[in-house]
Amino acid sequence: MIIRIVKMGFLPDQIDAFLENFEQNKEKIRNFEGCSHLKLVRDVSKINQFFTYSHWESEEHLNNYRNSALFKGVWANTKNKFSQRPEAWSVTEV
Repeated sequence: MIIRIVKMGFLPDQIDAFLENFEQNKEKIRNFEGCSHLKLVRDVSKINQFFTYSHWESEEHLNNYRNSALFKGVWANTKNKFSQRPEAWSVTEV
């Protein structure tokens, strides 16, 4: 299993639009083949900082999602709201 962590910082006036986009797409992402978990969390002190945690059966499943029309649409509607460059990690449990 691959755990994908993505750190994103948003322009303050774009947070609500990001949250709306996430809400509209979270079930589609959760139901994408190979995804077994998706969670959005927010930093307690930097309210414009968010992290997504998603669980994927394999790196191939994650890459299939990253190459999908769903991801491309969600990402296009997300990246224009950033206040900083996003960071991402693919990790496994030890």
